[in-house]
Amino acid sequence: MSAPIRESLPPLSLYIHIPWCIRKCPYCDFNSHRAEEELPEQSYCDSLIEDLQQSKDLSQGRALQSIFIGGGTPSLFSPHAFERILSACEEIVGFEQDIEITMEANPGTAEQQRFTGYRQAGINRLSIGVQSFGDEQLKALGRIHSADQASKAMEMARKAGFDNVNLDLMHGLPQQSVGSAKQDLQQAIALAPEHLSWYQLTIEPNTEYYKRPPLLPIDDELAEIQIQGQELLAQHGYQQYEISAYSRGQQSRHNLNYWKFGDYLGIGAGAHAKISRQQAVNRHWKTRLPAHYLDSGRSYTAGEEIVQGEQLILEFMMNALRLSDGFELDLFEQRTFLPFSAIKPQLSELESEGLVSIENGLLCPTDLGQRFLNDVIARFLPAD
Repeated sequence: MSAPIRESLPPLSLYIHIPWCIRKCPYCDFNSHRAEEELPEQSYCDSLIEDLQQSKDLSQGRALQSIFIGGGTPSLFSPHAFERILSACEEIVGFEQDIEITMEANPGTAEQQRFTGYRQAGINRLSIGVQSFGDEQLKALGRIHSADQASKAMEMARKAGFDNVNLDLMHGLPQQSVGSAKQDLQQAIALAPEHLSWYQLTIEPNTEYYKRPPLLPIDDELAEIQIQGQELLAQHGYQQYEISAYSRGQQSRHNLNYWKFGDYLGIGAGAHAKISRQQAVNRHWKTRLPAHYLDSGRSYTAGEEIVQGEQLILEFMMNALRLSDGFELDLFEQRTFLPFSAIKPQLSELESEGLVSIENGLLCPTDLGQRFLNDVIARFLPAD
């Protein structure tokens, strides 16, 4: 007898997007909008719940294994708002017993009472957007908080009962030296977070930095920052399990589901979803403008597409090859519905060039492959 459909499907996560922030950062290309007046918190919550209700059938009987609340600045919303949203999520879709629920928080909007309220509302993991512990760097990045506020936000998180905290930290910042980048990392480590997201600043289109590029460290300096930073993290017990993710045992279940090509629902302005069904992957995205999203009584879905064949292979590889320990070849077949033979020619070439290793059914990028990961992924680009 064949297994029930839900047992053959990937785990299911949920992304919730809060699109407002106090000020748009010059490097940010996310769907975020400056909050000019009082936020429509209640009506936006109404829309989120209605959106999830419309998306319910996409869960295909699966409960949520993780939720990530991102933005924008989610910590602009009250604990009551998230208590209401999460209650609706549990009622409409359902929670796995050990669900991980993460919320992004900006140190510039951190308040002890709010952090305590978020924890009581059911949020059990906090991701604090520090970015840097240098006040000059924070100013250049357009952040609204100071280095002191970043440290205090961590203290507040601990007092509120959070025992699973991630700090977001960037390197390769405008006019940053190897020494100052390492000092940033040392200050983050001193706060003893369970998880660190340490990643290089990139200049994206449709940002202020793209229009007016700042002076960034040269490639040799960036390479040295990466080498010294990884050594420092390893010395303090932070294991790298993805390109920019380091943990002391508490890896991000939500992000792992992305990288292992799991499924996820997306609610909120501009949110995206990925759903496995009928031997293909369906992607859905929601209307981007908050004003349109708040227009109730309509479908929130702005578009959708079916991803299959060579494009599906590329998307799987773009995610799974980010993992330091690689992935089991069986996972490729489970997530793409394609046989291993579909990628065997490319893998044979990459293995012969020392860019990947295949052993005991496990595919893993080598150290060389991790350094040239974009080149490895490029081997799976669809033919013209």
